[in-house]
Amino acid sequence: MNFKKKSLGQNFLRDKNIINKIVHSVQIKDKNIVEIGPGDGALTDQIIKQKPKNLILIEKDLKLFLQLKSKYKSEKFVKVVYFDFLKINLENIIKENTIIFGNLPYNVSSQILIKLLKSCHLTTKYDDLILMFQKELGEKIVAKFPSSKYGRLSIITSLILNLKKKFLVSPNCFKPVPKVQSLVLHLKPKRKKLSNIADINNLEKITNILFSNKRKMINKSLKKILSNDELKLLKEIRMNIRPSELKPELYYKITEIIEKR
Repeated sequence: MNFKKKSLGQNFLRDKNIINKIVHSVQIKDKNIVEIGPGDGALTDQIIKQKPKNLILIEKDLKLFLQLKSKYKSEKFVKVVYFDFLKINLENIIKENTIIFGNLPYNVSSQILIKLLKSCHLTTKYDDLILMFQKELGEKIVAKFPSSKYGRLSIITSLILNLKKKFLVSPNCFKPVPKVQSLVLHLKPKRKKLSNIADINNLEKITNILFSNKRKMINKSLKKILSNDELKLLKEIRMNIRPSELKPELYYKITEIIEKR
């Protein structure tokens, strides 16, 4: 039985070829696996066949949680957690050599990604993220500079993660059928730091300030957040450009300057 709630943005993946493609993106055997929003377990079933060391399923729909709990009660290495992923303490679930899977609800997928990015201190523990997004959002996450999709999400994501591969998923692969295409992203944490940013929340604030006036030149926004002495440290930045014309590395530098106060 399936339980579908529009409020949770639930679309259950049904295409076996796509499920297998997702599961075989990485080596699962003897790894710690976390699945966000497993639904009725279509992806979970295939993950279990690959013999992971541990599997944690995080489901916020009570009926689906009870269904999963019953379905996998004989699998001792499977733990089903009834919780909203956005409120969970990742410290308690992310172990060494963890792989995170998620067919993410469209309505909270960007928030889930940001939560994972903000746990960047845990990136030495998780090896891979295999996450499905609405196509338009997925393209924004991995957009390169310069491009029409480049923006806040790609700037923040590129600080922490590398794109390994991506592939499209047709609406017909789901029940109920969504109105949009989906995009699976295989992301890996960067082991070499691109910047000395201490708190990714500061980068989020800087990008928010500049992109809130994305059609305007950056000079006014920068003068609001930086002193004259701090502006002198940014000689390589032309002030008569828009936020989308500023490279990620320069957003990182602005953030570092503010953190040094």
